[in-house]
Amino acid sequence: MSAVRLRPTMLSDLDFVISVEHDEGNRPFITPWDRTQHEGAIRFPDFRHFIVEAGPDYASIGFVILQGCRNPHRSVELKRIVLQRKGEGLGRACVRLLAQMAFRDLGAHRFWLDVKSLNVRAQALYRSEGFVEEGRLRDSVRTTDGYDSLIVMSMLESEYEAERSAREKMLSEPR
Repeated sequence: MSAVRLRPTMLSDLDFVISVEHDEGNRPFITPWDRTQHEGAIRFPDFRHFIVEAGPDYASIGFVILQGCRNPHRSVELKRIVLQRKGEGLGRACVRLLAQMAFRDLGAHRFWLDVKSLNVRAQALYRSEGFVEEGRLRDSVRTTDGYDSLIVMSMLESEYEAERSAREKMLSEPR
């Protein structure tokens, strides 16, 4: 799996963030924000806004946003994950890093997200990482072709620990 790292987004990164959101390969799968919304996510303590870096030179390849970082119910949302490069394991590496951050660093009990129903690739990734479908918000997002539904998925702290333990056990077994 590819190595990625996260660094806090700076205001000077917002041109990059906006360009990644408006990239034709990403736009169908997200609802882009305007600059002011991103500025708020950078400044507001309930959010964590990060630039995703990868490769030998740790070039910027995307961004992620967590919301609910101070949620009294310990429910942290993966609000947005947008990467330029696909099919290299970078999304999986990001999701694992974010789950670790949510449960270990932010003390989450529940880590959740919603994903557009047409984004079957992301749904498969989330399922393979232990997220469970909770339900659907039917026709809740307007698209250029009509409407799309959002699928709500989550992982609980106990499920995360079980997944992590199983992964560690598998890696420690002789081949």
